[in-house]
Amino acid sequence: MPSATSPSNPNRAEVLSELRRMLSRMEGVAQQEEARLSFGLPALDTYLPQNGLAFGAVHEITAASEADLPAAFGFFVSLLARTPGHGPLLLVLSSRKLARCGTPHGDGLADLGLDPSRLTLVETANEAEALWATEEAVRARGPAAVAGVLGGKLTLKDSQRLSHAAREANLPLLLLRAGEAADVATAATRWRIGAAPAARDRFGLLSGWRWHATLERCRNGRPGNWMLEFDHATHRFGLAAAMADPSLACGGAT
Repeated sequence: MPSATSPSNPNRAEVLSELRRMLSRMEGVAQQEEARLSFGLPALDTYLPQNGLAFGAVHEITAASEADLPAAFGFFVSLLARTPGHGPLLLVLSSRKLARCGTPHGDGLADLGLDPSRLTLVETANEAEALWATEEAVRARGPAAVAGVLGGKLTLKDSQRLSHAAREANLPLLLLRAGEAADVATAATRWRIGAAPAARDRFGLLSGWRWHATLERCRNGRPGNWMLEFDHATHRFGLAAAMADPSLACGGAT
């Protein structure tokens, strides 16, 4: 009889990983070894089926409330910045959606790890134009990733078109939604982001953003929540001090 560690007896983690890959292929999610957006944080990445956000899929980021929209935008940009490679990134937003939060600024983007020279910003007059521009940007297959700030209602047909475009182009499509917006029905993951007190250095100066991050939906993965911290100097995600204990970090919804 083969031992429990022999090749003919793969361990449980390997079996689960293979099952997730099979399910993803059946659902049409592109599978490539490097085609993923990783947080670089094992305590979080292990909740995702490819240890990161899959390419060829829509990933929805929602502000916990209208007041949390600036914080959610920061999380959204820092995640977009982690797109592998050096290809261009495209961000589409309606001129009115972030008006009260100000305009994206080069220094602020750089603090969140996004090189402004890599970004093409498309500003539209209304939500309908923003939706159209987002879909067309994905279908163009020029950017390494596409992100859109979309408010209002997305119909099932709209969400299906976006998912199909992302799958055909094998690109990650990140969508930022306001707290009151309805879910994107076809999203592979759905995140709810709330603001948390920022990290400060020993002089009391801001050293990094913090977010309450909840993974509400994850196709072939697991939901969970974390207090995340983003270091402006290293441009890395980490667990905030209160969550640094692995027993807390792996507790998901605890």
